[in-house]
Amino acid sequence: MTDSGFRLKGSVVTTVLLEIQTFSLDDIVFHLKEKIDQVPHFFNQAPIIIDISKMKRGIRLEEFEELIQSVSALGLGVIGWRCDPDALPVWKASVTIPLLPASKARPINISPAVKEETSPDVVVKTVVEERLVPQATKVITKPIRSGQQVYAEGDLIILNQVSAGAEVLADGNIHVYGALRGRALAGVKGDVDARIFCKSMEAELVSIAGNFMLSDALQNIVWKDSAQVLLVDDSLEIVPL
Repeated sequence: MTDSGFRLKGSVVTTVLLEIQTFSLDDIVFHLKEKIDQVPHFFNQAPIIIDISKMKRGIRLEEFEELIQSVSALGLGVIGWRCDPDALPVWKASVTIPLLPASKARPINISPAVKEETSPDVVVKTVVEERLVPQATKVITKPIRSGQQVYAEGDLIILNQVSAGAEVLADGNIHVYGALRGRALAGVKGDVDARIFCKSMEAELVSIAGNFMLSDALQNIVWKDSAQVLLVDDSLEIVPL
């Protein structure tokens, strides 16, 4: 235990993003409840972020507060909201939940360089490169049981089945050499090139970089057969293997 009596650590949490394009509270609640009813244990008390950055018109404070209350009444935990940084609503300070930055925003602070005397003919530039460091692949040989969550910083390979109610997450790709009956979320830190591969598609939910598809849609495409999931133009595609 530290001297302060507590310790701060990073954590991986599955967060739902509710992206509003056209505001109609009744429609939003109706369709959101439909999704919740399909996989209730996934959405139960799930943290959710409300994104209004793609709305075609503005939203009034009273509308936004009513939306938060309605979403919370469905059993979801609203942890923040996002909007277009160039079109911040005048009422932003009146909202109690935090305003979050865009998911891909990664500000980098660079300390001032030490001034050195150089020749007028020599131009000195500071070049900052950001590189992705490949993480080790995690290999799991045992079945992933209901209620378990497994996370990998790189690719995740499961040489067995993923049971209903289980959740597997990876920054990279996910390979399941068995039945995928639970939830699989690849590219959880925004890698749009990540993919999911499985021997038998029976998933409750699949997701690539935050874009997800539920079992009702999967059953109409590929079901109980080998498949891969990839992201094409912000839409998931399910392709038989």
